[in-house]
Amino acid sequence: MGSSVEFAYLLLVVSTLGKNHLVSGGCSGKCCRGRDFSCLTTDWRMDRVYRTCYCDEGCARTNDCCFDYFTECPAQDCTVSDWSFWSGCAKSCQASVRVRVRHVEQQPSNSGEPCPSLEQRSGCREYRDQKGGHCGLDSGPAFITSMEFGKGRPKHDNYGNPLDPGFCVEFTLESRTPHCTVENRPHTHWTRYITEGFKVCVACEPPAMRNNSGSCQGDGLESDKEALLHWQAVGNHQCSGTWKKIQQTQQCNCPPQHSFVFI
Repeated sequence: MGSSVEFAYLLLVVSTLGKNHLVSGGCSGKCCRGRDFSCLTTDWRMDRVYRTCYCDEGCARTNDCCFDYFTECPAQDCTVSDWSFWSGCAKSCQASVRVRVRHVEQQPSNSGEPCPSLEQRSGCREYRDQKGGHCGLDSGPAFITSMEFGKGRPKHDNYGNPLDPGFCVEFTLESRTPHCTVENRPHTHWTRYITEGFKVCVACEPPAMRNNSGSCQGDGLESDKEALLHWQAVGNHQCSGTWKKIQQTQQCNCPPQHSFVFI
């Protein structure tokens, strides 16, 4: 007897219980979404048994599809658009969150891959107020986020001139709150790797590095090397802690999970 593929293309006349049955493409025009028990016919199944078979998306899991299900009802994966541009920060002159979205262009069908997440959030901080003026430095904690955030920062100004590459500050992490390790939101997964006792590297780059000061908020002075300085994770206000400054270097050389950027 031929393979199951041959069943999808041949018209066979068979005799079952003394009756003739015409095998004529059981799922043609009968494909259904989800698990639909009304989406059935009597024809050859994929296991070569002639009986009730189904043409809904659930039949692949229950192994009772009609023989031509996968040719008549091909799987269609979900397709989505490209990401939009990142929005501005929700608040100016303070640590906040930015958002980007995408939309569904084609819903999945016939057991196709489901749609991925349609929204992403990321910690951010605006450096100008609503009137366009510089926010200015204050004496608060250092605001940090994942090094991935820094990769999206511009390297040139509006005239094509290279921006100051900045510098790196090494700290010994002294403490962090328990909320850092239990965070489940995708844009704050990086806080799980903040571990006490490890050296961390934090990049100070424009626009976090103000041109008129040449420093980032909370980067610490040379005289602060024995002082406990405070830091705060952007996007997860419950994740914070303390560190001690080791030194300032030209570039960051810590492992990725221990590398951050000032915001």
